[in-house]
Amino acid sequence: MISAGEFRNGITVEWEGSIYTITDFQHVKPGKGAAFVRSTLKNLETGAVIEQTFRPTEKMQRAHIDRRDLQYLYNDGTLYYFMDNETFEQVEINAKDVAEEMTFVKENEVVKILQHNGRTFGVEPPMFVELSITETEPGFKGDTAQGATKPATVETGAVVKVPLFVNIGEIIKIDTRTGEYLGRVKE
Repeated sequence: MISAGEFRNGITVEWEGSIYTITDFQHVKPGKGAAFVRSTLKNLETGAVIEQTFRPTEKMQRAHIDRRDLQYLYNDGTLYYFMDNETFEQVEINAKDVAEEMTFVKENEVVKILQHNGRTFGVEPPMFVELSITETEPGFKGDTAQGATKPATVETGAVVKVPLFVNIGEIIKIDTRTGEYLGRVKE
């Protein structure tokens, strides 16, 4: 059990039948009245973010999240298939539950699978991935406007904003948390 007065960023808790991670909190002690904890919670199952206030003595169950490294095998349209490289056990996850997290993950890449009480509910892709560009408009000599970008499709099908000088076939580095272009990869 953890009380609201012990909240810290990144702690996971069970509250009202769901699993939440604390993304922000603030201990408030008004001049008049009782102290309280203002917090921002992210539902790990649905991705919804809520703001909630708690009394500092309010207790809730701490949620233990298991993170396992699994290799992404393939997607058949309705399910994503993963394999544990040690036990060769396969895990299937509903595509609608993790489609957003899998945007920049290509086949055979290792990801972290999130589980709570044996139930799989999420995927954590690597923070940075290197993907090749499959489609974009050509860049022209003289296109040197400061900060100008163009859309580019990478091998997973995701669209990323890249500088004008990036061309088809180049490999770029992407931050999977923001979908942001970080640079070209030297071969």
